[in-house]
Amino acid sequence: MPPQLPHVADELLRRVAADQYARGVRDDGSIAGPDFDLMRTVDADNTAALQRIIDEHGWPGHSLVGEQAAHAAWLIAQHAELGFQLDALVLLRGAVDRREATPAQLAYLTDRCLFHQQRPQLYGTQYRDIGDGNGPQLWEVADPDTLDARRAEVGLGPQADYERTIRSTY
Repeated sequence: MPPQLPHVADELLRRVAADQYARGVRDDGSIAGPDFDLMRTVDADNTAALQRIIDEHGWPGHSLVGEQAAHAAWLIAQHAELGFQLDALVLLRGAVDRREATPAQLAYLTDRCLFHQQRPQLYGTQYRDIGDGNGPQLWEVADPDTLDARRAEVGLGPQADYERTIRSTY
């Protein structure tokens, strides 16, 4: 089924392409160094555009913009400031309830918000590099003994597999 708002879908896809380019992801799959100045500019512009889209249409979910563009909206929210992320979290939760977004997207945004609030995350999606030469380290997790069960509930694989992916990527 085509999206209800293809012009919004196109805008979101263009914006997420700029987001990824600023972060060093190239169309051919290669990775360059991130451009932090460009990231700040793109993130601010993308956040303002996503806020406009939300104000006009609500959360851009699957039926409104298609799965790819809905994913793009989520990624833009992931890279926004905490205040916007917290607002988006509420909207995304409703979108998940309506099957307009995925539980995994909600898990990632939940963890991102908790990370920015310096609180333990729930799903083990957030890492940080503390500059000790050991690469990215898992941010603190609440109740680590049940982490893989929580991850499974939202469609995420085991933490050990995710950590291998993170380490091989970075």
